[in-house]
Amino acid sequence: MTQIDDLSSLVGVALDLGAEQVSGWSDAEKELANEATTGSIDVSAIASLIQAGFDPLGDAFCVIRDAENRRPLGQTYTPAPIVSSMVKWAAKKGSPTRVVDPGVGSGRYLVEAGREWPNAFLLGADVDPLAALMARANLAANNMSSRARVELVDYRKLELSPANGMTAFIGNPPYVRHHQLGTEWKKWLTAQAAEFKLPASQLAGLHVHFFLATAKLARPGDIGAFITSAEWLDVNYGRLVRDLLLHRLGGESVHVIDPTASPFADAATTGAVSCFRVGSAVQSMRLRSVASVGELGSLDGGREISRERLQEATRWGPLVRVSPKLEEGLVELGELCRVHRGQVTGANAVWVADPSGVKLPSEVLYPSITKAKELFAAGESLADLSALRVVIDLPSDLDELDLASRRQVERFLRIAKKQGADATYIAKARKAWWSVGLRAPAPILATYMARRPPAFVRNGAGARHINIAHGLYPRDELAPGTLDSLARYLRTSVTLGQGRTYAGGLTKFEPREMERLPVPHPEVLLHHAATEAAHLEFDRA
Repeated sequence: MTQIDDLSSLVGVALDLGAEQVSGWSDAEKELANEATTGSIDVSAIASLIQAGFDPLGDAFCVIRDAENRRPLGQTYTPAPIVSSMVKWAAKKGSPTRVVDPGVGSGRYLVEAGREWPNAFLLGADVDPLAALMARANLAANNMSSRARVELVDYRKLELSPANGMTAFIGNPPYVRHHQLGTEWKKWLTAQAAEFKLPASQLAGLHVHFFLATAKLARPGDIGAFITSAEWLDVNYGRLVRDLLLHRLGGESVHVIDPTASPFADAATTGAVSCFRVGSAVQSMRLRSVASVGELGSLDGGREISRERLQEATRWGPLVRVSPKLEEGLVELGELCRVHRGQVTGANAVWVADPSGVKLPSEVLYPSITKAKELFAAGESLADLSALRVVIDLPSDLDELDLASRRQVERFLRIAKKQGADATYIAKARKAWWSVGLRAPAPILATYMARRPPAFVRNGAGARHINIAHGLYPRDELAPGTLDSLARYLRTSVTLGQGRTYAGGLTKFEPREMERLPVPHPEVLLHHAATEAAHLEFDRA
């Protein structure tokens, strides 16, 4: 056997490299060791690669245990350039006496930190015994065994003795969605956040738990740099991270990596590196977006955002994605149009119907965009309503209906009530539970969540839309040709990188984010429209 091609050989190589020399050896690792075959692979070449800065064990692990099987533990290994940037940032803050990696994996952060700080104690935590073995082996191969320890423990249970100096918390907290976290851990999150007088959502993923665990373990003067999915910048459950950075953790900067840069080989997500100095009074934080991993550098730069503005903002993503200075002739879309998400029905099974199967007066049936694929299929313009389903949108005052229509509606409402349409949260919040309240037709309709750039469609047929699409409503009247030019420009210029990418690979454009898209000034659009009209006239001639 000359290569690492299964878990047994991976364990054997880790042992041959000296994994047992690193303290913290656990019973689970001993069990793996007892079943492994040692001495079957010449490890001298592997040791040389490790000493040269490579991670052949981690690379082999990611092949042997594919992304699907690593997902339950959130095992996404960080590329070396990102690790280097984070350690370089920490090095500018001083020399820690201890470095802690909360999800050590194969030890990439600890090894890099060990090279940067020859006297620092290196402590890693992980729940996977195989990962712990790899980390030990990498540390041993780099002659760091005597000042390292790896513990097989959930980071939230880790205990730290007082350090005679600064501790650096640095790593890639595992991304595990809340569905996979037990009830007890969700209760833990709520209770521990309450100790800091902060609210916490039980919809938070594991990376949020790790930020909170760090706030509990760290002491004033400690530093930290974590790379996570950027979701916490904008979602409600991310408020806890934002609050911790503004208070206990002492946030200094956040650096968001453009999703098109694909910072992780096996995870489609927008990465965010958060840097903090525990206990420091936050007057402002630096926020920036970089187009590639190479632009991270030592995590300098970024736009200063005041504490007050960060506290007021319910989402930080738009603050990160502030438009650069616009080129001459460009303005933000929001200067021309308001962007509104479509109405939430509260019960699509009741309020969205095939027009041929519903017995209601035509004046309460509104052909509507109810699926994003309808806009993708429409192309440049939606000119025909016949293929669309209808949304049943009844007036709040049913006395507006004539007697025959009123009887039809009342029969329908009795059925709707039996289906619970009156008891949904949305229905209870309405003036009348039966009135969906669709917006007027938007001249341009847009998708906002997909794995492809948004579709921008001219709504020539006057379709309504529900909350699977955005509507673009001009602030001032725009001529039809100008609207055509605007939709055409958006279709050809907007990229996925201008949206926010979630860990599952979907890219989303919130209404305010879409309003920040750069578009030509109305005069330029008008000129384009006139030019296009002239070309069409010439073609006809």
